[in-house]
Amino acid sequence: MEALRSGREIDKILIAKGTRGGSLIKILGKAKDKGIPIQYVERQKIDEMSESNAHQGIVAIVAAHKYVHFEDIIEGAKKSGEDPLILILDKITDPHNLGSIIRTADAVGADGIIIPKRHSVGLTAVVAKSSAGAIEYVPVAKVSNIAQTIDRIKEKGIWVAGAHMDGEKEHYNTDLRGPLALVIGSEGSGISRLIKEKCDFLVRLPMVGKISSLNASVAAAVLMYEVFRQRENVNS
Repeated sequence: MEALRSGREIDKILIAKGTRGGSLIKILGKAKDKGIPIQYVERQKIDEMSESNAHQGIVAIVAAHKYVHFEDIIEGAKKSGEDPLILILDKITDPHNLGSIIRTADAVGADGIIIPKRHSVGLTAVVAKSSAGAIEYVPVAKVSNIAQTIDRIKEKGIWVAGAHMDGEKEHYNTDLRGPLALVIGSEGSGISRLIKEKCDFLVRLPMVGKISSLNASVAAAVLMYEVFRQRENVNS
């Protein structure tokens, strides 16, 4: 309750099934007002997560780093004087993938990353460790609706490119210069249909092996470095 009152960034609240009490009702009400996802789980899961085992049937998963508003990412890019490069992650659930993406985003000078509030890993301790410290330098915004956020990004004059096997051209045969947001899909199902339709264009990563897709963080790295390469060639 104090974490909620203080405005602490909370990614999710887990509640053991069967938990009752007046304080729980207050917590649920405040969490709902703040738009914090709530998930009911077996008590054993809460027991495993709680180091003190004095959890009273409820655990909050808090962010390892402060989130920013997505508008802050846009403004930060404007101040740099360079064309924006933003990553939009559609339901990435593996913390190691998110950490690796943040690390590569820092390496290529990306302006920030946007993730959804639901069905996505947040800025956990594992993400922070996987980023090798890059979490301190790459702004991450958490939004309620990725599709609406893409619309607002387009209004800012930024092109939106999705990584998908339906892309007309390979990434290295596509002009990725200028203001750009790259959309990377989830580890299992890729970019969702609605988000795919929102993209201005799709690019594909050529593959000749038996496996039909790349790890999300690897795909993101390949695309980010292609953007980096094209921009460096223009500036050289």
